[in-house]
Amino acid sequence: MRNQTKASIAITAVIAMVVVIFLLVARTGSDDGPAAAVETSSGDSALVRDDSRVIGEEGSSEVTVVEFLDFECEACGAAFPIIEELREKYDGEVTFVARYFPLPGHFNAERAARAVESAARQGRFEEMYQMMYETQSGWGEQQTPKDEVFRGYAEELGLDMDQFDADYASEQVAQRIQKDVEDGLKLGVQGTPTFYVDGKLLEPQSADDFHTALDEALGR
Repeated sequence: MRNQTKASIAITAVIAMVVVIFLLVARTGSDDGPAAAVETSSGDSALVRDDSRVIGEEGSSEVTVVEFLDFECEACGAAFPIIEELREKYDGEVTFVARYFPLPGHFNAERAARAVESAARQGRFEEMYQMMYETQSGWGEQQTPKDEVFRGYAEELGLDMDQFDADYASEQVAQRIQKDVEDGLKLGVQGTPTFYVDGKLLEPQSADDFHTALDEALGR
């Protein structure tokens, strides 16, 4: 985990937890989320595929946290420090999976997903994933293309820029993102963030709900 991210978590964790509770409650109380919990196992191909992006390393247990996310979504940005804290607490035990679900109302969400997937193809998924949330306030909620901003992030990460440019513009990357969207729609996902813990839909009312669900899944 990047030092910058650790510092960000230490400074903003309390504020972010308060914000994410408000945002998640607001989202799950609207029509933006799944109509009902989806009963499925963590091995269901619609929930976790062989090529789904894992944040960090896979855990030793079969327990997963799956998030359908939109990098421009403010609620996802508010949830990000909580997910990072969970990753640290359950490091080595739980697998955290990110599924792309850019929303049509967010002008740069699909572009951000393409940038992250392009970085993933050079083995730098986690770093670009983190960078998108750490910088979200600077590029999000704007109605102008941020392709050059995202390209700058790729340069900052030291990526092969010829490969990044080719991937970013490729139909393969666009289809890879769309596949995640289609899986989300099959599961009833309509808004972000949408979480599944151990294969079950989790609609958290507080940050503690994540810990409770994971501890139960791990048999604690």
